[in-house]
Amino acid sequence: MLIYNTTYQVDDKDAENFIIWIHQVFIPKAQEGGLVSKARLTRILSHRNESGECFSLQFEVESSSILHKWYSSTGNVLNQEMLKVFDNNVVGFTTLMEVIEES
Repeated sequence: MLIYNTTYQVDDKDAENFIIWIHQVFIPKAQEGGLVSKARLTRILSHRNESGECFSLQFEVESSSILHKWYSSTGNVLNQEMLKVFDNNVVGFTTLMEVIEES
């Protein structure tokens, strides 16, 4: 099992709308095809700064090939939509993690 994590830096003025948009638009569209699952949005408390907030959005995915298929068909489109909505007021970077153990 893999975790696909995207960490976002969001301008303060857009933080509330970002959370709403992620919940109402991004997550439902991301999970439509069933390639990614178990969405989790968190606020990163250790990276608070004067100009914005940080959030982490995570999905579980079975393999990197499925993730590639999802990104090619859905993820890239959603990222372009996010850019149209928030312009450069939201920036993010992704991390792919492998689950070694759960308890």
